[in-house]
Amino acid sequence: MVGGRRESLFGQLARRGFSDPAAAEELLHSGALGPGGPDNTLLDGLGATADPDLALHALVRVTENQPEQADRTLLVKTLTSSKPLRDRLLSVLGASEALGDHLAAHPDEWRVLVSFDTADLHPGLADFETALAGADDPDRLRLAYRRALLMIAARDLSGTSGFVETAAELADLATATLRAALRIAQAESPEDAERCRLAVIAMGKCGGGELNYVSDVDVIFVGEAPEGADQEAEGPAVQAATRLAARLMRICSDTTAEGTIWPVDANLRPEGRNGPLVRSLASHVAYYHRWAKTWEFQALLKARPVAGDRALGEEYHAALAPLVWEAAARDNFVVDVQQMRRRVEESIPAAHAGRELKLGPGGLRDVEFAVQLLQLVHGRGDAELRSPTTLSALSALADRGYVGRVDAAQLDASYQFLRTVEHRIQLHRLRRTHLMPDSEEELRSIGRSLGFLKDPVAELNRAWRRHAAVVRRLHEKLFYRPLLESVAQLDAGEARLSLGAAEERLVALGYDDPTAALRHLKALASGVSRKASIQRTLLPVLLDRFADSADPDAGLLGFRKVSDALGNTPWYLRLLRDEGAAAENLARVVASGRFATDLLLRAPEAVSLLGGEEGLRPRSREALEQEILAAVGRHPVAEEAVAAVRGVRRRELFRTAAADVIDAYAEPGLRPESVDRVGAAVTDLTAAALAGALRTAARTHSGDELPTRFAIIGMGRFGGQELNYGSDADVMFVHEPREGVSDEEASRAAHAVANELRRLLQIPAPDPPLLIDADLRPEGKSGPLVRSLTGYEAYYRRWSRVWESQALLRAQPMAGDEELGERFLALVDPVRYPEGGPGEDAEREIRRLKARMEAERLPRGADPTLHAKLGRGGLSDVEWTVQLLQLRHAHDRPELRTPRTRPALAAARAAGLLDEEDFRTLDEAWLLASRVRNAVLLVRGRPGDTFPNATRELSGVARYLGYDPGHAGEMLEDYRRTTRRARAVVDRIFYES
Repeated sequence: MVGGRRESLFGQLARRGFSDPAAAEELLHSGALGPGGPDNTLLDGLGATADPDLALHALVRVTENQPEQADRTLLVKTLTSSKPLRDRLLSVLGASEALGDHLAAHPDEWRVLVSFDTADLHPGLADFETALAGADDPDRLRLAYRRALLMIAARDLSGTSGFVETAAELADLATATLRAALRIAQAESPEDAERCRLAVIAMGKCGGGELNYVSDVDVIFVGEAPEGADQEAEGPAVQAATRLAARLMRICSDTTAEGTIWPVDANLRPEGRNGPLVRSLASHVAYYHRWAKTWEFQALLKARPVAGDRALGEEYHAALAPLVWEAAARDNFVVDVQQMRRRVEESIPAAHAGRELKLGPGGLRDVEFAVQLLQLVHGRGDAELRSPTTLSALSALADRGYVGRVDAAQLDASYQFLRTVEHRIQLHRLRRTHLMPDSEEELRSIGRSLGFLKDPVAELNRAWRRHAAVVRRLHEKLFYRPLLESVAQLDAGEARLSLGAAEERLVALGYDDPTAALRHLKALASGVSRKASIQRTLLPVLLDRFADSADPDAGLLGFRKVSDALGNTPWYLRLLRDEGAAAENLARVVASGRFATDLLLRAPEAVSLLGGEEGLRPRSREALEQEILAAVGRHPVAEEAVAAVRGVRRRELFRTAAADVIDAYAEPGLRPESVDRVGAAVTDLTAAALAGALRTAARTHSGDELPTRFAIIGMGRFGGQELNYGSDADVMFVHEPREGVSDEEASRAAHAVANELRRLLQIPAPDPPLLIDADLRPEGKSGPLVRSLTGYEAYYRRWSRVWESQALLRAQPMAGDEELGERFLALVDPVRYPEGGPGEDAEREIRRLKARMEAERLPRGADPTLHAKLGRGGLSDVEWTVQLLQLRHAHDRPELRTPRTRPALAAARAAGLLDEEDFRTLDEAWLLASRVRNAVLLVRGRPGDTFPNATRELSGVARYLGYDPGHAGEMLEDYRRTTRRARAVVDRIFYES
């Protein structure tokens, strides 16, 4: 009902997807489908089709062409009462204009769709042979073929059969048709039939059992004299077989009043069009042994005897199949195949380049060539890979470990999608085409047939581009993988990368500067030295990894620089060659961005850490501190001691960054354990480095023992063990005079040590700086740099402000006198965990400070929705929210007494202060913002709180965060969505509660 009135028929038709409701309304009222108004069941059925207008027009034609009124009545009545018929018939009429014409020309054919027996749901070759058995002349064969095709289309379009079953049924129907056509030819020329044995070998998609609706059927003919005939009979036998083969081809390809079946293409035979149509078996074998080219062996992969003399067909297969699996050992095999692929692409007319489903970049041929190449390379040693069917072969390659399971699954899904789209295009007019149509109407019909109903054209184009991109990326990994050449030439003894690799290969792999890339390759792989030989073995794997990164050029350049620095070191190339993980890990690291690569170039020997999991595992704070203090002890000069500290820090930062990058590629996603691991590792390393710098500064001032005990208290993210790679270390310094030492002397010594520590850490160096920030101390920059424990006690008792209570929530001893550090915590516990909470006035002050920070500290021009630290739903929002809960409740709930954000959130959830949804929302936003900050520094080599503007850098951040190439925009939207939800929670809990 609309506006209190029954919806008009025009409105009903428009709502059901009719493009021309007025014309459809006129047809429905014409009486062609019976007296009275249109049946809603029928309208629903029409609305579910790919093209409701086409379906209705065709249905009216079929109905009007029924020979008698009783037949028309029966059709309409059966259609409205039988859902199986309605689904099958209308889906065909709405998707195929050609099959609609067939049904209009043969109006009784609709009856074959009324009911399917169980066997009809998934027919095999024998069923199709039975269906064609009565066809004793070409026109009857064409009609029987079209009837069988109608049933296949009905199963396909109504969802009874999927792509794999449909393609197999079409191949079986083609096989049955070839047999029937040969039977007709033999009946027409019985003398020729007696003079020869003729075998028909299916090739291409028919041979592979994966045929299209409309396709040339590729065949090869083999002819022999009858068994027992003398040698002189061979010539006449081949001539007779040629006449039969030619007649078979005409029966299938001729066009009459009953239409045509499909062309039979014998151009895959030896010598192609220039060779004889039929050869003897001996002639075939001789040709393939002496003259065949690489592509001919690739074509033979799908050869399958399908018609004629079965024994002869099996002899042909047995004689030639072994040659297929020796083809990969031929000279230039891989290069030949790759060049074939390039020639196919180059032959595409410019006008069709963006519309090709089969031959264009990311098209069907990409998948088929890649799978066939892997089959030919690996199938000679592994018989499980020898299936002629693309998807079966792909599955076998994945099962046997030659293709990654994720890659295989993506390739399978994309291939099925592209083939299904191809089927829908061909079904429309039963024409052989692989081009996406130009017209909006046809695109709409295809989209609807695939289930895209909301916006069929846009959804179809998005899905097509997405699948084509997946295919292209996977194809370039597999098809252009130079490592295949080494596998294909095992007897050559050396795996090598050709220095003549075309620049277009590098461009296809994502290199912006292929000329420079080739220069790097030549520098790495030229010559006959052992080093060059090993590099030629390594580079195929590395290039593949670089191509999978956001910046392949930077990856290759970084690898060259590391190799230049370490190339003559015996263990370097041996590590990369013998430790499989080392080469792949190195490729990931140098292609990830500037931070880890710069660290490695300053300490190339750190590449030894990449050999396995043990080398990438973070070291404990105790082990780090022990090594650093030992290094300090070996260097009596303060500057040299701190340089040694920096050396350890450089290596350990690289260890942490490398592990982070490698894990990001291995396990895409939010990965909370990664954020926690990086935060803990960098915090431990910073604490150990401060311990070394403190030992150096104390030794410089007082020798073996200071006159005062001294401790460094970590604050902020340092105290919370949540440092990222570029974080400053927020600290406070506390001291306590030793027995017998005056307060004045102790204070002078403590200040001297603190200032010397800061000086040493500020000495210019190429390493990432370790900046310490003491501004969270009492009175901030205006207060003394160091206070005694009693000084802190007096200050907090009399003057402490609420922001200081909040800052102390993250206080944690990090270096120096452990017992003094623990006493400091005991001193500040009442300040940071106040009995009764902070009070309304203090909470109001906290909110005022937070609002002021949002207004004043966000950089000018920064997008608040994308600023990881100060932006909406970012780190500051989440941390201030959980800290307010700690100030309120930690006095009574000791489980809230933690300096770390995520454990504090979890404790608040456990205490009932946050519900599960709010906890997950805040935790997810905090993790994501933390990962963004880490990613920005890893990619750019310098800290940043917002996403980079440069496309390459933004892509690098996206890759680190687990997004596929080309999905940086999706990353930004996901970030905005996640932080927007978090801000809603912050507004409710922090600002409103």
